[in-house]
Amino acid sequence: MSLAAMADPALRAAGVVGIWDTDVPAGRSVLDAGAAALMAGDPRLAGQPLPMEIALGRLHPDDRGWVFGQIRRVRRTGGPFAAEFRVLDPAGNVRWVLNRGCLAPDETGAMRGLGAYIDTTDAHRGPFLPAAASDGPAADPLAEAADHAMRAHAAIVRSENARLRLLVDMLLLETGRTLARRRHP
Repeated sequence: MSLAAMADPALRAAGVVGIWDTDVPAGRSVLDAGAAALMAGDPRLAGQPLPMEIALGRLHPDDRGWVFGQIRRVRRTGGPFAAEFRVLDPAGNVRWVLNRGCLAPDETGAMRGLGAYIDTTDAHRGPFLPAAASDGPAADPLAEAADHAMRAHAAIVRSENARLRLLVDMLLLETGRTLARRRHP
């Protein structure tokens, strides 16, 4: 099997729910079926240019203000975008989603963006690494620290403090590297 044929199942296994393509001047985003189902609540909206309010229709009410604010900012300035927030599925259950992408001028100079939605719900249900995944005892302090750092990361992203965001990103990176070195010296 070719790598290209394995890409979609591998991305799904990694939690990628769907992708988005944004035409900033038009104020519209096009979602694939997975993104349309989770974010807009209707997979039949896939492929249609949608306004932000519909494309993010399942966004948790407590997260709408700050998420829309971050999106509006990056639509003005361009650059990378990352935000982790909650969405409500049709049954009213909370799912956590990491939205990552980048906005940049296209060949005509118009701002466009591409990105993906990644389901991170499992990371919010327990420790960052299950006890069985570590070489140490069930109460591994570094795994516990990673779990707290993930929660801190989500809060700092919402605070929009760039310096703290850089610091918490560095903390997560080094914690992850340290945990990986333990498993694969």
